[in-house]
Amino acid sequence: MARRGCRVKRAYGPGARRPIAGEEVVKTKVVELTEESLVQAPEWEIHPYSCKYCIYWEHPELCIDPATEVKEERLALKRAWLRRVRGEWGSCGRLLFVGDKAVGYVQYAPVRFLPGADGYPAGPVSEDAVLLACLFVPNPRHRRRGLGSALLAAVLQDLTGRGSKAIETFARRGSLENPSGPAEFYLKHGFRVLRDDPEFPLLRLDL
Repeated sequence: MARRGCRVKRAYGPGARRPIAGEEVVKTKVVELTEESLVQAPEWEIHPYSCKYCIYWEHPELCIDPATEVKEERLALKRAWLRRVRGEWGSCGRLLFVGDKAVGYVQYAPVRFLPGADGYPAGPVSEDAVLLACLFVPNPRHRRRGLGSALLAAVLQDLTGRGSKAIETFARRGSLENPSGPAEFYLKHGFRVLRDDPEFPLLRLDL
């Protein structure tokens, strides 16, 4: 299956570092997340090692002991989830590339596909909203360069074109190390606090 996506020449967001005179501007590319492109998702050195192995939102009942997890099994479960959601609802994620390497990942879907959302005190997610479960740029070197903003823009473009009414997310206050990203990032992009919580408020943007 061919990968679909949009090319972004520059990806600057609030607080992003702009290139100085004479510095090369690296082109970025946002592509659709599919069963085939999933394997290119960014990796890092601590659990869960990559969004392609993380099934926190899809199968919370299986997230018990990291020591017993097998990457290949998790990847198979993630692929099966993608196949189901893409078949029943449509596109549900994007990868962001810098050059030929994926450095960012975003995933979203109606909450019925994401049972991991059930445990958040600020829930439930609104019936008319799509849940943004994960928007993550794992390598600190790639943060504050507008890449998260580029991923979010691709999601909003997709959902607006499909007639979605709103998007919501459980963002974390005061920490960058969270799959959906820090609350401050979303507030700068027009989200509002729908239901507050000291750690994971539910944020909403009407489309």
